Amino acid sequence: MNNNTISVGKINNGFVLDHIEAGKSMQIYNHLGLDRLDCCVAIIKNAPSKKMGKKDIMKIEGGLDLVNLDILGFIDHKITVNIVKDGDIVEKKELTLPATITDVIKCKNPRCITSIEQELKHVFVLTDKEKQIYRCQYCEEKCSR
Repeated sequence: MNNNTISVGKINNGFVLDHIEAGKSMQIYNHLGLDRLDCCVAIIKNAPSKKMGKKDIMKIEGGLDLVNLDILGFIDHKITVNIVKDGDIVEKKELTLPATITDVIKCKNPRCITSIEQELKHVFVLTDKEKQIYRCQYCEEKCSR
C-alpha cells in the first residue's frame, strides 16, 4: 500500500456502490436520504481507478431496501451495486435509466402546474433513452441533468 491510499474495512452485510463518478458521492448520499437513516456509511472520494482514472465508492451497512435504485440509475446508471453478505460479495446489480423519476428534480417551467399546485409530485418521464432526456409529465419541459 502506498502513502496515498486509505484502507477502509470490509462490511459484513450491506452493499457497496462502486464506479461512482469522482465527486458525485455526496450528491448520491443526499438524494438517497442516507443522512436520515440509522446505518453505517463509508464514503471514499477520488479513489484511484484503472477504468475511470478516479472514482468514488460508498459502503453502506444494511439491506438494499434502504435505497431507491431508480434514483441511483437516474444520477448515474453506470454505478455498480455489489451486495455483501457475511463479508463477501454475493451479487452484482447493474443499474438502468428508470422510465420515470419522481421528486428527484423539480420542473423549472414557471407555467407548469407543479409551480401552482405545490402538493403535486414532480414526475419526469424518460423520452429519449439514447440522449438520456427526461421531460416533465405535466408540461413536457426538458430536464437539464
